[in-house]
Amino acid sequence: MTTQPELVLENNLVSQLIGLGHKAVNIKSEEALISNLKSQLEKHNKIAFSVSEFERILIHLSKGNIFDKAKALRDKYVLQKDNGDKAYIEFINQDFWCQNEFQVTNQVTINGKRENRYDVTILVNGLPLVQIELKRRGIELKEAFNQIQRYQRESFASNNALFNYVQIFVVSNGVDTKYYANSQKQNFKFTSFWGDDKNKKITQLVPFTNIFLEPCHIAKMITKYIVLHESDKKLMVLRPYQYFAVEAIIDRVKNSDKNGYIWHTTGSGKTLTSFKASQILTNNPKIKKVVFVVDRQDLDDQTVREFQAFDKGSIDGTEDTKMLVEQFLDNSRPLIVTTIQKLNGAIKKAKFRSQIEVLKDEKIVFIFDECHRSQFGDTHKRIVNFFTNHQLFGFTGTPIFVKNAISKKSIKQTTANLFHECLHRYVITDAIRDENVLKFSIEYYNVFKSKEDTEDIKVEDIDKQEVYESDKYITSITDYILKNHNRKTHHRAFTAMFCVSSVDILIKYYELLKSKKEAGEHNLNIATIFSYAPNPDDASANGEIPEEDYPGMNMAADPSASYGKIPHKDKLDEYIEDYNKQFGDKHSAKDANAFLNYKKNISKRVKNKEIDLLLVVNMFLTGFDSKSLNTLYVDKNLNYHGLIQAYSRTNRILNEKKSQGNILAFRNLKQNTDDAIALFSDKNAKETITIAPYEEQVKKFNLAYRELMSIAPTIDSVNDLETEEDELEFAKAFREIMRLKNILSSFVEFTFEDTYMQEQEFADYTSKYLDLYDKIKTNQQKESVSILDEIDFELELIHRDEINVAYIMRLLAKLKDAKPIDQAKQKKQIIDLIAGEAELRSKRELIEKFIQNNLPRISDGEEVEGVFKNYWQVETRKALHELTMTEELKQDKVEDIINDYLFTGRMATEDEVIDALEKQPSVLHRETISNRITEKIKDFIKTFINGVGE
Repeated sequence: MTTQPELVLENNLVSQLIGLGHKAVNIKSEEALISNLKSQLEKHNKIAFSVSEFERILIHLSKGNIFDKAKALRDKYVLQKDNGDKAYIEFINQDFWCQNEFQVTNQVTINGKRENRYDVTILVNGLPLVQIELKRRGIELKEAFNQIQRYQRESFASNNALFNYVQIFVVSNGVDTKYYANSQKQNFKFTSFWGDDKNKKITQLVPFTNIFLEPCHIAKMITKYIVLHESDKKLMVLRPYQYFAVEAIIDRVKNSDKNGYIWHTTGSGKTLTSFKASQILTNNPKIKKVVFVVDRQDLDDQTVREFQAFDKGSIDGTEDTKMLVEQFLDNSRPLIVTTIQKLNGAIKKAKFRSQIEVLKDEKIVFIFDECHRSQFGDTHKRIVNFFTNHQLFGFTGTPIFVKNAISKKSIKQTTANLFHECLHRYVITDAIRDENVLKFSIEYYNVFKSKEDTEDIKVEDIDKQEVYESDKYITSITDYILKNHNRKTHHRAFTAMFCVSSVDILIKYYELLKSKKEAGEHNLNIATIFSYAPNPDDASANGEIPEEDYPGMNMAADPSASYGKIPHKDKLDEYIEDYNKQFGDKHSAKDANAFLNYKKNISKRVKNKEIDLLLVVNMFLTGFDSKSLNTLYVDKNLNYHGLIQAYSRTNRILNEKKSQGNILAFRNLKQNTDDAIALFSDKNAKETITIAPYEEQVKKFNLAYRELMSIAPTIDSVNDLETEEDELEFAKAFREIMRLKNILSSFVEFTFEDTYMQEQEFADYTSKYLDLYDKIKTNQQKESVSILDEIDFELELIHRDEINVAYIMRLLAKLKDAKPIDQAKQKKQIIDLIAGEAELRSKRELIEKFIQNNLPRISDGEEVEGVFKNYWQVETRKALHELTMTEELKQDKVEDIINDYLFTGRMATEDEVIDALEKQPSVLHRETISNRITEKIKDFIKTFINGVGE
C-alpha cells in the first residue's frame, strides 16, 4: 500500500495532461520510443521516411551530450534522401510553438547501467522534452530530484540517449512542485517554483500542471525561455518573475510607445532577464536597434562577456564612442552593449551626432542596467531630445523614490520620473522567500562602551571625525576582524570585503593589516583598490554610492593636473606592488586601462577565493557578483539603496555551507538598515530579510537535538537502528543539526556550552553519520538499491578546508613532542578528527597505521613530515600495484589516466579504461568492468592524492 499514493498521483497527472491536450501514447521501452519518434517526426514534417533515412536521422540525434542535443533540437537537419534529394527536418517549431505534436506517456523503461523506470514523460514531436518525477505526499521533494540525478548517471545517456533531449525536469510530491533545466551538473538550490505575475507561488501539482504544463505554455518555455549558456555549456530556464518581466516589456513595445522599468532585487538574475528581453526584441522587424546601456566600462566588458555566454557572437562591446557609432550604422548588428558615457558622447559631440542623424526617426529601444544611477537623468534628456522614436526600459534592484532621491535644481529625480510605470516588481522579500538569494545575518559591533560595559554610547553623540580616525578605534576594529574572520568565513571557505569611509582611513587599515601579517599575527591574503579622487561626504543621506574615477580620467578633465602630485597615488602604486609580489603579477595604475585591468584581476581573484579580504571605499559595492563572498565588514555610513546594494554583495546562493550573508557593522547602522528594508520591501519585512538572532538559533538547535535524541539517544544506539527507514530518520535529524550548527558557527558568541549538545558528542555523531554515508556508497558500488540513495548528505556542511593531511602532520608532530601523560588524549583527538572529516576518512586506516607503527620510531617531532612522506609514497606504490594486478591493468596506462584526470578534471572514457586492460573483455561485460575500474581509480585518487601535500 505504501506505493499507492504515488501511483494515484501519477495516474491523476496523466489524466490531467490528456485533458489539457497532450495525446496519450503507450511507450514502455526504447524500441517503442524510437518507433513513435519516427511516426511523430513524419507527421510534424509532413514526410515519410524510409528505414535507411530514419536511421540517418537517429544517428544524428544520438550524437553529443546534453548541450549538443539542445542545439540539435533547435536546428534543422539536412537529410540526404535515398533518391538524392535534400529534406530539411525540423525537430521543434520555435516560431509557432503551439504548432507541435504533444504526447504524454508514463513508466518508460530504459536499460543502462541499471534498469530505470521513469514516471511521466511529455514528448514533443516524439522527443522526450519534459520529464516529471513524482514522490508520494510527505516525502522530501529533494528525493525526487536525487532520483533524476541517479537516472542521469545510470540510464539517460544509454543506447540512443534520447532522454538527454529532456529540456525541463519537474519534481513534485503533490504539495510542492518545482522545475529546472537539464544540465550535466545539477544543484537542488537552483530549482524553482512557478508563480503568477504578482509573485505568488504555485506549488501544488494540479494548478502547476494547468498553467505550466499546458501544451502551448511548456512549448513556449522550451523555445523562448530556455537560454543555452555557451561558456558553461549548460541550459538555463527563466524563473517566473523573469518570464513575466520579459513578457511585460514585449507587450509594452507591441502595444504602446511608453517607457517602463523592471524592479528586480539585486542578485535575482537581471542580466539573464535583460538579455532575453533584448534577444526577443531584436527579432521584432519594426525595431531597428536594441541598445543595452551600462554605467561603467568594467560593467560594459562584464555584460558583453555574459551576453556572449548566452549567445556566442550575438554582440561586441564598444571600445570607444567611434566604435559605438559604427555599430549604430551597421545593419548586421541589431544589439549593442555600451556605456552611458559613450552614448552621451555619440549624441553630444557634433561629429558623431551628424553620423547617426540617419537613425533619428528609427525605432530604437534602450535598456538601462542599474537605472537607479543619478547620471541617467542627463542622458535621458539627450536621448529623448535626439531620437524621435525611442522607447526606454530600465532595470534596477533599488529604485529611486522621493525619499531617497537626489535633488537637482530643487527637483527630485525618481526612477518613475524617467521611466514611468513599473512593469514588474520582484523585491528582496520575494527573492528570499523563493530562496533565490540568502538572508542577512547583521551584527552591530560598537567599539565604544560605557565604563560599566553595559550600555552602548550612540556613535552620533561622539566627534565622528576624531574618533573614526583614531589609532585606538582602527586597531580595535582590525583586531576584532582578525579574531572573528575564520568564524565568519567558515575557516576561509568564503571571502570577505571591508568597506570604509575614505581613502585616508583605508590606508590606515591596510598598513595595520600589512604590519600585523609581517609580524605573524595573521596569514590572510589582503588586497585593495581605490581611486585617488577626493571622496564626497560619507554621510550621504540619499544612499548613492559614488563611482570612483579611474586614474587619468580626472586628469582628462583638468589637463594641467600633475600625475605625480595626485593625492594617494604613491600609496596605490605601493599597494599594487604588494599585490604583484603576492600573486606574481605585473599590474599598475599608470593609466585608465592599466587600472581597469588591475580591477578585473582583483574581481577574478575574489571569485576564485584567492583574496581573503578586499578593502574598498566604494568600488565593488555595486554591480559585483561573487558567490564565494559571504561577509561584509562595514566602517562607513550607508543609506537606502547604497546600503542594500552593499549588503547584497554577500547573499548569492552557492551551497549548503553558505547559509546567509554576514554583515558586521562597526557604525550605528541599525536604523538605516531598518529604513532601507522598509523602503525596498515593506515595513514588516525585517524578519524575512534577516536571520533570527543568536538566542533564537540556539533554541532551534536544541529542538533539533531533542528530535535526534528521540531517534538515537546514545552514540551506540545508531548501530542498533534496525531498518533503512530508521537510518533515514537518523540521517535527516542529524543533517538538520549540521545545518543549524553551520548557522550558529558564524555568530561571534557561539559556544557549544549554550546548547544541549556537547562538542565531543557532535563529533561522535558526525562520525556515525559519515559511517552511514560510506555504507550507502559501498552499496551503490555493489549495485544494490536503497531508499537512502535519495537523501543528500550535504557533506560540505562538515568539510573544513583547513583540515587536510598537512594539518594532521602538524598535529602528529605535536603528539610526538607531547608529554607521555597527554599523548593518549591527543592521539584520540586526532583519530576523532579524521573520523569526522569526510575528505580524510578514506585515509583513516593508513594514518592510524602510521601512528601505530612508524610514529614510535621517530625521535623528534620535526622529522614527522619527512618520514610520513616516504611512508605515503611506499603505500601509494603498493596500492597502485595491487590495483593493476587485481584488475589485470597496464600500470603505465593507469598512471596516464590518473595524471590526465588530475590535470584536466576529466575521467577516462570507457574506451580508454578498456584500453588499459591486459586482455579485452567481451562486449557483454565491457560496461560493467569499465565502471568498476573507474570507481577504483577514483577511490585511489581520493585516498592517496587528494588533500595530500596541501
